[in-house]
Amino acid sequence: MEEEEQLRSFMFLLTYMLLKRRRDINNANIQRRNEIQRRIRHRQYFFQRQRRMLMMMIAGSIRSNVRIRTRPWTTTPSTDWWERVVMMEFQPSDWLDKFRMSRETFFYLCDKLRPRLARQDTSFRLALPVEKRVYRTISTLFGVGKSTVCRCVRDMCHAIVALLSSIYLRPPNEQELEDSAQLFLSHFDFPHCVAAIATLHTAIITPSNNASDYANPAGWLSVLSQVAVSGRGQFWDVCASFPGGTDPADILQNSSLWATAAEGGLSPTPLRVFMGKATQVKYVLLGEACYPLQSWGSHAALMEPQQLFNQRLTRALRVSEEALLRLRARWQCLSKRNDCGLDVVPTMILACCILHNMCESHGDDFKAEWQVEVAEAESPQPSHKQLLSTSMDQSHAEEVRHLFCEYFEQQINA
Repeated sequence: MEEEEQLRSFMFLLTYMLLKRRRDINNANIQRRNEIQRRIRHRQYFFQRQRRMLMMMIAGSIRSNVRIRTRPWTTTPSTDWWERVVMMEFQPSDWLDKFRMSRETFFYLCDKLRPRLARQDTSFRLALPVEKRVYRTISTLFGVGKSTVCRCVRDMCHAIVALLSSIYLRPPNEQELEDSAQLFLSHFDFPHCVAAIATLHTAIITPSNNASDYANPAGWLSVLSQVAVSGRGQFWDVCASFPGGTDPADILQNSSLWATAAEGGLSPTPLRVFMGKATQVKYVLLGEACYPLQSWGSHAALMEPQQLFNQRLTRALRVSEEALLRLRARWQCLSKRNDCGLDVVPTMILACCILHNMCESHGDDFKAEWQVEVAEAESPQPSHKQLLSTSMDQSHAEEVRHLFCEYFEQQINA
């Protein structure tokens, strides 16, 4: 029995050693195969790198119009859609639906931005045409593209602001002020007025710093913009970089618009006689009750009941309401939550205002259904509280407002 027990122990030990030996051999084979495969991959990479370098040297030495491309940069269906469908088959209504502007305005925009957006072809890829770069951005701005802005959109917004601000977003000259005053008088029966001031809240994602500053009176996070709208319904001053919780009066007092008006930039030349006053009355800007009362500004926070004045003021302020509605309806990125970073949002707002002015000045059609879309998509714009007190002397401003009240009363009694 003892010999059988020893034999059994020996057989068990021998079996264990054989299995261990087999396992060690298998592991060694696996490691050897892995090493061989690694060397093969390394060698293939080395040869591919040499091949690419050789092709670059050959391409650089060829002095002809033939370009070497290692792979297609764009797919055929996309190219076919642009070259055949857009360029050959689009009707005027299609351009409005897909680009929010006419064909003529689109190519005018491309020509203006070409010096900054054009890219050079290389031996390994063809540069994206300016027209396609502009289309990608336009489609994103009116809500067709992805919610996250791409580099193409960022570059174009900066290009629009840099190249087109001097044309479509600039202070008006004396003749333009006079023309705007005539429009306010003929359309809204409000004399001596050149613009209406309003605010626009654009929803944003939660910022990494000072998020509470961006909570507007309605409770959601936004960037607050101040706009001045002429009698033509176009923007001629935009401040677009303030947190949503900022008081509109603070934005106005820190804007170039305030400095221009305070330095006499709204004084007609020569001075017009208005209600017997020729030396004290400048052009006025109309705003809601959240703005301070100045001799060049007027709002609805009356010290005493003046129903007629309120009616005329409310009617005249519609020009800014209509302009902002058309702006948000045409470029619906301003009506939805903007997922861009805070470094991009103000530039995008400015770019949209410039594009609005460009389309309006070119007479591009505006579709009523766009307003329905924006009404369904956006959060209601917050209302701001009336400015109750100010440290400024408003006595002269009160006199100016009283002159307007007398003017309106004379019209009714005439």
